[in-house]
Amino acid sequence: MLQRIQTIWILLSVLAAVFLFITGQDVEVFGGIPVIQVASVVLVLAGAFSLFSFNNRKRQILLNNFSIIINALLIGVLAYWLQNLSGGIDFPEKGIEPVFPLIATICLFLANIYIKKDERLVKSVDRLR
Repeated sequence: MLQRIQTIWILLSVLAAVFLFITGQDVEVFGGIPVIQVASVVLVLAGAFSLFSFNNRKRQILLNNFSIIINALLIGVLAYWLQNLSGGIDFPEKGIEPVFPLIATICLFLANIYIKKDERLVKSVDRLR
């Protein structure tokens, strides 16, 4: 059932990962290792798999929690990157890369809330039968 509200939240988190992949091309945290690009691809794949595993809500919650952990690590890595950038404190000069994992984390938390609400609804209907 792709018409549920949690589908929209998961889709928004996938879009945030795609935007992070696009804007994070110039981010070099640990030398030449593309940490941001690899993490973005993993987030997109996990989000897409979570999006289409709507029949198994426990797997969906597990994948969302996995994505939340990766996003939290990305927020830390990007905050470290921002602290080590040279230059002033002008916002366009620093970049907006840490905003995308934060948006994705919030969207995934909201998706988990609605998935758990669906799970409770299904269990309550099963009790009536």
